[in-house]
Amino acid sequence: MATAAPQATGSRTLVHPAREEIRLEGVLHALSDPMRLAVVREMASARSAELSCSHFDLPVTKSTTTHHFRVLRESGVIEQVYRGTTKLNGLRRDDLDTLFPGLLDSVLDAADRQEERLGA
Repeated sequence: MATAAPQATGSRTLVHPAREEIRLEGVLHALSDPMRLAVVREMASARSAELSCSHFDLPVTKSTTTHHFRVLRESGVIEQVYRGTTKLNGLRRDDLDTLFPGLLDSVLDAADRQEERLGA
């Protein structure tokens, strides 16, 4: 996947794809993992536009959590920025809705219906 110029804040650099570089198969791959889907669901329902990594209580190791956030970022589903020592995560809803109208809402709705059906 081609990536846009890195965004730098201080000495830390994170690479994000530009909107036109986001690919459907990358987004679907990122959302296909239950842990990453849970992160996106939580971000979509959050009152805040940005949530720190520590906000998420995932039942996996720190390195696995880092991997999940990297997949979400590199696929274009989320944007990550450093503010001081905190890494903040924001859902790239506008980009996803522009490129794939209705996709994110459909996936989130399906995840909600599945949770109701199966009982989380």
